[in-house]
Amino acid sequence: AYRRPATAADLETLLGFFDEGRAAGDFDAGIEMALRRLLVSPEFLFRVERDPDGAKTHAAHRVSDLELASRLSFFLWSSIPDDELIEAAAAGTLRESGELERQVRRMLADPRAEALVTNFAAQWLYLRNLPAVSPDFVIFPDFDETLRRALRQETELFFDSIIREDRSVLDLLNADYTFINERLAKHYGIPGVYGSHFRRIDLPPGSPRGGLLGQGSILAVTSYATRTSPVVRGKWILENLLGTPPPPPPADVPPLSEEGSDKVLSMRERMVEHRRNPVCASCHAIMDPIGLSLENFDAIGRWRTRSAGFEPLDVEGSFPDGTTFDGAAGLRDTLLDRSDQFVRTLATKLLTYGLGRAVEYHDMPAVRAIERDAAAGGYSFSSLILGIVKSTPFQMRRAQQS
Repeated sequence: AYRRPATAADLETLLGFFDEGRAAGDFDAGIEMALRRLLVSPEFLFRVERDPDGAKTHAAHRVSDLELASRLSFFLWSSIPDDELIEAAAAGTLRESGELERQVRRMLADPRAEALVTNFAAQWLYLRNLPAVSPDFVIFPDFDETLRRALRQETELFFDSIIREDRSVLDLLNADYTFINERLAKHYGIPGVYGSHFRRIDLPPGSPRGGLLGQGSILAVTSYATRTSPVVRGKWILENLLGTPPPPPPADVPPLSEEGSDKVLSMRERMVEHRRNPVCASCHAIMDPIGLSLENFDAIGRWRTRSAGFEPLDVEGSFPDGTTFDGAAGLRDTLLDRSDQFVRTLATKLLTYGLGRAVEYHDMPAVRAIERDAAAGGYSFSSLILGIVKSTPFQMRRAQQS
């Protein structure tokens, strides 16, 4: 319960409550009283990391092996350490390089590592927002709860495959496979898939469905109920794939104008109108051109080549440095050209998740080292995780008080 070996003081406290309960009732009452005391203990309710005796305020020190075991288990499993991990920590061998790597690989192969999908990936990719997505039924009558679940399951199975097969994290951008069932295959226009069970399929060359940017879950959570949002999609890419989030918008931003003086405006034309406001222009000039490259996907992730007004879509996009590209495929290739930036962003997101706090400026040398080590390891998922758990921010902490 305390995620460490019990001390004599721990047992003495619990036995005192047991004796009190037994005196007031019987043996079972004593056990109940001891359990109540254990379950309200701060050692059970919180992850406790103690400063060494005599540590000066803000002085850095290594966490203990048992604290490292807890950091590992909550990072990879979102749960307490198992017996093997606690035994390695209690023996003082967990921090040894070979043992630490062995334990990490064992934990990643364990079914409990699914927590990285349901917790980390759900936060990073905004999958937790999918239940709140409510496409307009008149415009999107095919969207239902079955499709919503299928969209999420595709992304969860895909991310899980990156972990289980220890694939390169760059496959998150350009994988040549995905996971679908008949319902999702129909939604994507992929023939020859039957049945409600999910199966892995190889995507044909040039398929728009390769990687996260072709998955309906991502496209749906970055859209509005009635239409796509190049703004939200561009912001999502900047923040989650490139690590350069734009500042929050001012409070008095006007809504997008749906119409011009004599015709319905295309999405690109509406974006241009929006950027005429000088307050909005600086940020939207960065976000909008990125998001517009994904306009071939509608608000629920279906592929299209024409707008709602039946005009051919203009999906040219660009990055703030002037790099231009065409459509989702061009965006994907441009992101791969910046693979170091993507991996550094993913490392930052994983480190934030593992530490349970924001990454600060003084953590950035460690983040860059994690990215360099991952590059040497072919950007495999395990090389990224190993770099994180061996890093200074993960293995050390600052004393809170003297």
